[in-house]
Amino acid sequence: MENNQIKIGGPAPDFTLIDADGAPASLKDYRGKWLVLYFYPRDNTAGCTVEAIDFSFSVADFRDLGAEIAGVSPDSCESHKKFALKHELGIRLLSDSEKKTLTDYGVWQKKKMYGRESMGVVRSTFLIDPEGKVAHAWNKVTVKGHIDEVLSKLREFARPI
Repeated sequence: MENNQIKIGGPAPDFTLIDADGAPASLKDYRGKWLVLYFYPRDNTAGCTVEAIDFSFSVADFRDLGAEIAGVSPDSCESHKKFALKHELGIRLLSDSEKKTLTDYGVWQKKKMYGRESMGVVRSTFLIDPEGKVAHAWNKVTVKGHIDEVLSKLREFARPI
């Protein structure tokens, strides 16, 4: 599946975002490793919480395959920090309050809910290879079973370290 702006096999859009601890994180920081970059709408909402906990629970399985996980939402670093502490998350959360990276990855879109249109994050995940190319993409993600899908796809590409 391809995002309308992201080409499988093409370069992943570069980014530099700030994490929950105030430290910068850039795509180049993940060179030489696989990166599971997932985009989610909002901290402390039902689906986003389940997804973050599921990724955290499986982080060792991803790391065994040479992959790191980073979640991105438009929430503030402060919100991410509270979210991570509250749920004891073991993954890095990045803030994109300016929505530049969300836009670059094509996940900041017009959404319709209860007959109203508004802009928001379409839950999506990108598997980025050690050279910074997009190996796979999942758009309009359903949380249930998603982490297993991502791990399975990663196993197809990566070798255990």
